[in-house]
Amino acid sequence: MERSSGILLHISSLPSPYGVGTLGREAREFIEFLDSAGQRFWQMLPVGPTGFGDSPYQSFSSFAGNPFFVDLGLLAEEGLLTEAEAGAGTWGDRPEQADYSLLARRRPAVLRQAYERGRERLRGEWEGFCRDNDAWLKDYALFMALKEHFRQTPWDQWEDRALRFHRQEAADLWRERLAGEVEYHSFVQYLFFRQWGALKAFAEEHGIRLIGDLPIYAAPDSADVWGNQEEYLLDGEGRPLAVGGTPPDAFTSQGQLWGNPLYRWEKMKENDYRWWKARMGAAAALFHVVRLDHFRGLESYWQIPAGAESAAAGCWAKGPGLSLIRALQEALPDLAVIAEDLGCLTPEVRELLEASGWPGMKVLEFAFDSLQPSDYLPHRYGRRCAVYTGTHDNLPAAAWFSELSADTVLYAAEYLGLSREEGRVWGLIRGGMSSVGELFIAQMQDYLELGRESRMNTPGTLGGNWQWRLVPGQLSPELARRIRELTALYER
Repeated sequence: MERSSGILLHISSLPSPYGVGTLGREAREFIEFLDSAGQRFWQMLPVGPTGFGDSPYQSFSSFAGNPFFVDLGLLAEEGLLTEAEAGAGTWGDRPEQADYSLLARRRPAVLRQAYERGRERLRGEWEGFCRDNDAWLKDYALFMALKEHFRQTPWDQWEDRALRFHRQEAADLWRERLAGEVEYHSFVQYLFFRQWGALKAFAEEHGIRLIGDLPIYAAPDSADVWGNQEEYLLDGEGRPLAVGGTPPDAFTSQGQLWGNPLYRWEKMKENDYRWWKARMGAAAALFHVVRLDHFRGLESYWQIPAGAESAAAGCWAKGPGLSLIRALQEALPDLAVIAEDLGCLTPEVRELLEASGWPGMKVLEFAFDSLQPSDYLPHRYGRRCAVYTGTHDNLPAAAWFSELSADTVLYAAEYLGLSREEGRVWGLIRGGMSSVGELFIAQMQDYLELGRESRMNTPGTLGGNWQWRLVPGQLSPELARRIRELTALYER
């Protein structure tokens, strides 16, 4: 990866008149903003359909796209919706926040209208999409139809036991019984990937590359786990025997209890990591670069007994290591990966990162967690790394500065050469932009100097996350010029 920079902003955080950011006009305008600001990367969070807690890291599928991101305005332009049905401006009265409960109640009915109008007109192209994506789409569309039929009950509680265990005859019977709903969900995926392809092409025309995010684990209530139960650590009823998370640390005294089922790594190795190759291949089709979440879990992962009240009850277990990495690199030799190597880093994790050849991550906010010298201080970076002001799990820089101790602020000010004229946040950005790391990424919130209200996620909490959005007018030509000048100064 050449020396360059970009901005972290999830699609949901774009402004739009449809209640949440989408793949429509505002996404193109953001790409134009990136170009005018001298940026070459747009990084986003996972783009799958969100499940538990509205988290993009708890998706109903590792392969599908989020129906909320399908732009209703584009559907209206091609006659699949009327302007009234698209309902611009009727999707909530707080444009600075996504209202997922409102979207969940109202969006499906609107997309069904598009399905009814488009299923015959677009059938040829739609059926071609279904054939090309049959390996995942067939299970996903049935899974979502079944979720609706069983009133969103998790798959391991479905009353049909044969269906629960993904028996072929049961799946075929229900696929026929719910044929209309299955078709609808496959059509919505067709719409998503159609709009995504157009947006990606627009980005490439402007010299912008897309960085995606691949969670290490699949959500427990997902088409991935339901359709591949033999590859997960489940009991005889399809429920996890152990789940993922992180151990207690300085930030979370009880650790993090994610609840995702763990992989049967030996089983996956037997079939040459077939599911992982398909999953990474799907990500490679969407993005130019993939950020692999929780890389350290490939070396060793925190295994928590199912039913434990906190992550403190867990223990370390050995991951697949270089075996998986080499399998992915052989299958996808041209795919660029950023390894999210944050957390508890041991010599073994560092050795695995070195052997992978992938760049790791450096987070500037971590550099000043204490008054002791940190590996996250820019003078300690090597070239092969991606540098961030903070991630989606961190406070925006303005809020972070406001909550630091006086001694820590003084340390950061001395190290970064902060001045009142430049401002603390832009001084932090300069610290990352000027580093030798080959890629620099700042959150959009940091360039706007926004506070705590714009935080995307607070780890270990449920509710109030993933909601922040830009409002029209925040991305000004003056802001683009300032970013472009700093970018040019440090030859990114």
